[in-house]
Amino acid sequence: MTVEQLAVVCHEANRAYCKVIGDNNQPPWEDAPKWQRDSARNGVLFHLNNPDASPSQSHDEWLKEKTTTGWTYGPVKDTEKKKHPCCVSYDALPDKQKAKDLLFRNVICALRDKPIQ
Repeated sequence: MTVEQLAVVCHEANRAYCKVIGDNNQPPWEDAPKWQRDSARNGVLFHLNNPDASPSQSHDEWLKEKTTTGWTYGPVKDTEKKKHPCCVSYDALPDKQKAKDLLFRNVICALRDKPIQ
């Protein structure tokens, strides 16, 4: 699979998981803002280049990207103010949020070497 294809699947898996846990604010890939699609692509590239990376390392990479682009902690996600409740250390994340890092990693591990027929 290509980076783009993996990013789409990861994004949509994350969106489905978010919906299950009550977060209905994740748009479909085709409606997602560029920064969100870029973040998914960057996450895919991180895991392809670091195949043994843990969910914690995945979150650390995500957090580094967020802080580099001006995001900070906020109790509620606010894309205009660049506030996000997950802008904390991995250990400080609620288990429901840690599961997203594991899901993202596992989708890539399951599909990275699969050809599209």
